[in-house]
Amino acid sequence: MNDRSSATLSQWVEGARPRTLPAAVAPVLAGTGVAAYVADVVWGKALLALGVSLALQIGVNYANDYSDGIRGTDDDRVGPLRLVGSGLARPSAVKAAALGFLGLGALLGLALAATTTWWLLLVGVAALGAAWTYTGGPNPYGYRALGEVSVFLFFGLVAVLGTVYVQVEGLPWEAWAAAVGVGALACAILVANNLRDIPTDVEAGKRTLAVVLGDARSRQFYAALVGLSAALAVALAVGATPWALLALPGLLPAVPALRAVLSGAGGPALVPVLKATGVAELLWSAGLALGLVLGR
Repeated sequence: MNDRSSATLSQWVEGARPRTLPAAVAPVLAGTGVAAYVADVVWGKALLALGVSLALQIGVNYANDYSDGIRGTDDDRVGPLRLVGSGLARPSAVKAAALGFLGLGALLGLALAATTTWWLLLVGVAALGAAWTYTGGPNPYGYRALGEVSVFLFFGLVAVLGTVYVQVEGLPWEAWAAAVGVGALACAILVANNLRDIPTDVEAGKRTLAVVLGDARSRQFYAALVGLSAALAVALAVGATPWALLALPGLLPAVPALRAVLSGAGGPALVPVLKATGVAELLWSAGLALGLVLGR
């Protein structure tokens, strides 16, 4: 490893894993669509929620880079650039970047709590703890097959329900349906990522859900998660407004991704699946938000 950082600005941007950022935007879009359907959008709070989500996502990405890098998990990893594992940046610099973005998320969350209700601080503390201990600390839960649970909880339920609650101070059933749909697609991104990394994770002793389930069942799980998001769009169309079906075209980018996963693609061939699934999550959420606005 290099003694000092040699990473360029573009490499720092790549290290933030921008392809994962749709997973931060999607829940805020879906939640704001629900707010528009049941009451009114509070744009200031919606933008604050977006800032929290983006800051936490980038913070998590840098935190994972740091923690996996110092453990040696990323030494032979296929996929996005790892700043620590590649030796391009000092671990201390990547750790500082992680803490900086997590701190920014905390400050924006504090502003949301101050203008809504203070018990949201407890949710924020839990989110920050989950962000750091995913791969950090002495006993990271991401190494114990709990990564997908955390992603579903924090980038699905908490992010969507929180976005709805700060705007309407209530949690209608539409919010729960949207949250589960977003969470399913966010989980699908991580499933594809961990499916790609099964060989290197096994060698490094990282016990992800994909390692536990095995290759074949992980592929089936990915397909089930995409199918669940489609089913929830239909449920919202039946129970709320037919315009919710506008979410379904958003899943079109997931069709070639599904084909690749179910046909047995592995290694670098799964990298485009991550991007396609992230785009599908973003478009599903945008289509749902538009449908809910039109169906008021």
